[in-house]
Amino acid sequence: MGYHVVDPARLEPEPDRPSEMRYVSEAADMDRLGLRVYSVDPGEEIPLSGLHYHETQEEAFYVLEGVLSVETPEAEYRVEPDQFFVAQPESPHRAHVDDNADQPARVIGMGAPPMSDGHSVEE
Repeated sequence: MGYHVVDPARLEPEPDRPSEMRYVSEAADMDRLGLRVYSVDPGEEIPLSGLHYHETQEEAFYVLEGVLSVETPEAEYRVEPDQFFVAQPESPHRAHVDDNADQPARVIGMGAPPMSDGHSVEE
């Protein structure tokens, strides 16, 4: 059996990301679910820049604070605290905090399987 208590504030942010991202799943040795915590300032995106999709990964964002905007080819979604946004495989999306937002957002991101299979959507 394995158990972990992980304090995201003690984890180093991942380099070269469009917003602050901390990998909880890596710190807890998880291999079936990607689990991340994001701090997203106005004008920043998560987890990748631009409209993208995943071939096999199901992805969900849970908003703790602030408002997350998610652009899709069909609509723009406003995800408020205590709400989830879920993207199924092959579903293009771009998660971000609007440039004119009043505050940053704190978001938990989850993906299964935990792989980096994001593909940019050419506009």
